[in-house]
Amino acid sequence: MSFQLENYDSSVIGIASPDPLRFAFAKKTSAHAGGMARPIMGEQQQAIYTQVLTQPDTSRINNKRCLYIHIPFCRVRCTFCNFFQNAASRKLVDHYFSSLMTELKLKAKQPWTQQGRFHAVYIGGGTPTDLSPDQIQQLGQAIRDYFPLETDCEITLEGRINRFSDEMFGKALEGGFNRFSFGIQSFNTQVRRSAKRLDDREVVLERVSSLATTDAAPIVLDLLFGLPYQDLEVFEQDLKDFMSTGAHGVDLYQLVIGGDAPMLNLVEKGKIPPPASTPDKASMYELGSNFMSKHYVKQLSCSHWARDNRERSQYNSLAKTYAEVLPIGCGAGGNIGGYGLMHHRTLDAYNASIEKGELPVAMMTKQHAQADMFAQIKSGFDSGIIRRSELGLIEGQDLFDWFNPLFKHWQGIGLAELESDFLVLNLAGRFWSVSMAQAAIQILQTELQQMLKAS
Repeated sequence: MSFQLENYDSSVIGIASPDPLRFAFAKKTSAHAGGMARPIMGEQQQAIYTQVLTQPDTSRINNKRCLYIHIPFCRVRCTFCNFFQNAASRKLVDHYFSSLMTELKLKAKQPWTQQGRFHAVYIGGGTPTDLSPDQIQQLGQAIRDYFPLETDCEITLEGRINRFSDEMFGKALEGGFNRFSFGIQSFNTQVRRSAKRLDDREVVLERVSSLATTDAAPIVLDLLFGLPYQDLEVFEQDLKDFMSTGAHGVDLYQLVIGGDAPMLNLVEKGKIPPPASTPDKASMYELGSNFMSKHYVKQLSCSHWARDNRERSQYNSLAKTYAEVLPIGCGAGGNIGGYGLMHHRTLDAYNASIEKGELPVAMMTKQHAQADMFAQIKSGFDSGIIRRSELGLIEGQDLFDWFNPLFKHWQGIGLAELESDFLVLNLAGRFWSVSMAQAAIQILQTELQQMLKAS
């Protein structure tokens, strides 16, 4: 089995350029790479979901596992966000929390859940810190009581710094949360206001510093680069501000906007300047990467760095690549037993499903037969190193060797260095890692389809 690289155009595999960091691809089109899957019809979804949970596939018993719980509320909608679901109110949150706990207990006792151990848990949103302190404690304790967790399981609570009180922090720690991730996006007050982030720079700096100083758990910050008003000087100050807080880790994410994000309308109306171009975002990534190297902050993946050896970014490295993820909550997504899952995104539909005793599935797909291989490809590109030993075989052939024409092309256009058993991404390759992973998966998937048609 082999393929002709000439069959794929530059939009897929990238182009030769004097400046590959900025121009190897036109732009980043999605946050994560992925392969195709077959939709499951609505009338079959309940039965299949139930079967997966009650009659687990024993061949997957040693798979890495994560738990994802979604809290679909926000106090305000960020202008760059395409995932806003519900404005937070105490009545809505309390009703939802009751349904969430019902689903959590139901999922926890299923044979699938109890046959393996979970390596990472992530409470995301939305804004999980729109729960009350007591609800956060109750949720954390329930996770620890009902789910089989590894002894070093990472349990992350995501949230905003705004209104994240000492009481909430204390209750979360009592509930067993051992990692906290805050979506700062930028410390700069003007940038934050244009993005509808709450609190000015000084307030955010003081609160993050206070939390990090306790040393009670890793405090991790998400920073975006490419926001309106955020030039290289502003972004460099964001990086300096991160260092000044003492926070234990940071994600540097490229701004990718789409759908009905309010920022697009605001730019069109001339109310805010446009976000950065792809070449400008590449310059920001270069600045960020060099800044971290200069300050000896350890790089864990193409987008994550750690200052503290307790910060491992387990959920990001597992759930976004090859682990099975059990979803719980309105709008939660995951994959178990070879199926992709998306729960109802509206509160009414979700609550109604729980009240009927149904699984709250809205969409389901059967994953590609080579989904595990695609996941290993994603994992390698996410880490910045593709290892021969982790790619395995395809039709009896070493997949690393099979990819050799593509890997040589990427070396030739300045994205990576090809060694005997490794493809090592350089700075430009790390910036374009998602595009490269998507190209590898697309080519492999296309060639497999053609081989099936010919057989």
